[in-house]
Amino acid sequence: MTTRHVQPSTRCFALGVTDNVSMNTAFQSPASTDVMAPGALAGVKVLDLSRVLAGPWCTQTLADLGAEVIKIERPGMGDDTRAWGPPYLKDTQGGDSSEAAYFLGANRNKRSIAIDLAAPEGQALIRQLALQADVLVENFKVGDLARYQLDAQTLRALNPRLVFCSVTGFGQTGPYKDRAGYDYAIQGLGGLMSVTGERDDLPGGGPQKVGVAVADLFTGMYATVAILAALRHRDLTGEGQVIDMALLDTQTAMLANLGANYLCTGVAPKRMGNAHQNIVPYQVFEASDGHLILAVGNDAQFAKFCELANHPEWAQDSRFARNADRVRNRELLVPQLAECIKTRPRQTWLSALEAAKVPCGAINNLAEVFDDPQVVARNMSVTVPHPLNPELRLVASPIKLSATPVQYRRPPPLLGEHGDEILAAMGLSDDEVQTLKSKGVVG
Repeated sequence: MTTRHVQPSTRCFALGVTDNVSMNTAFQSPASTDVMAPGALAGVKVLDLSRVLAGPWCTQTLADLGAEVIKIERPGMGDDTRAWGPPYLKDTQGGDSSEAAYFLGANRNKRSIAIDLAAPEGQALIRQLALQADVLVENFKVGDLARYQLDAQTLRALNPRLVFCSVTGFGQTGPYKDRAGYDYAIQGLGGLMSVTGERDDLPGGGPQKVGVAVADLFTGMYATVAILAALRHRDLTGEGQVIDMALLDTQTAMLANLGANYLCTGVAPKRMGNAHQNIVPYQVFEASDGHLILAVGNDAQFAKFCELANHPEWAQDSRFARNADRVRNRELLVPQLAECIKTRPRQTWLSALEAAKVPCGAINNLAEVFDDPQVVARNMSVTVPHPLNPELRLVASPIKLSATPVQYRRPPPLLGEHGDEILAAMGLSDDEVQTLKSKGVVG
């Protein structure tokens, strides 16, 4: 498909949007909301055509860091995750609203406009926004955006400075590129479920997915890193670039030490339950009144544990003295450790181990997590005012920056909440906006 640069006087569509409109204002918040110091990414304009989790997780991180993010959603439906409940946000009367907690967890600090990409006028609006964007993030199926002339080649011909990030299940190349990709399937296909779950020879053994969508989340974070690298390159050269992020690639990369274990030995690791493949003891143990984690990372820590357990001889035993020996002889050592740990209450062990600086931990449910004094001290939940509930609690960002801290400028948006202000900033009159609405182009 041939593309060309649109001349400044060319009208994008018949309703009056022209390329010589100052588009910077479309991405800027109204002055009344600009009361915080600029974030690290202040001035970076992100056009978010993604939905569900991997893409929105990336754009939420960029938004937390100060970028201005416009989220493009489908009129009448919006992001799929708006309906992925219960649970839903409780309104001020305590009833369920239309906003699913899933959506709320990945879309703060964004503005929303609902645009029908199937309509030529909607496509023109997106192209017009892309003319002044620094970053575009999308997770459509491979080739879908080309049907609307919203693909990387077309948009970067119009705006060569654009960083265009595609997030798909399998990437833009390869025999699987046309497949739909979902986190659950990727955890299986990418090997994670082969090493997650109880050992096959024990009760409950078998493949197990991780409790959160880690392939999506890791892909979102890798995409964020890639975008920042591309912006650095763009600032040095003036040229944007295309980023091709795939869930399967990310899942393969995040096998980390287990992937390295296989590539070094040719032996595929197996499921180990709560035990570690390369370190012993590093697993869950049962105390007399509950479970705890013992995470001995080196031989000195093991010797300290043996003293606390009143079994100093273990640290002197040639079968257990070094970690490599303990890994080879885990079937001999672990049952002895388990029998010993069962003799004392959990908190007795935790207090003694912490005092001796032997890594250990409780196993908290989420209520206990958000009540934990360390989590509270680190401000890992945040309350933001939402139009449907002024006391919306969200999980906070873990990023701690001394000079440009993360800011919570906006709650997750209602569907199309900011459409009128974005269109007005693009130079459309009230009549033109109403015409678009009557045709279902915007919602």
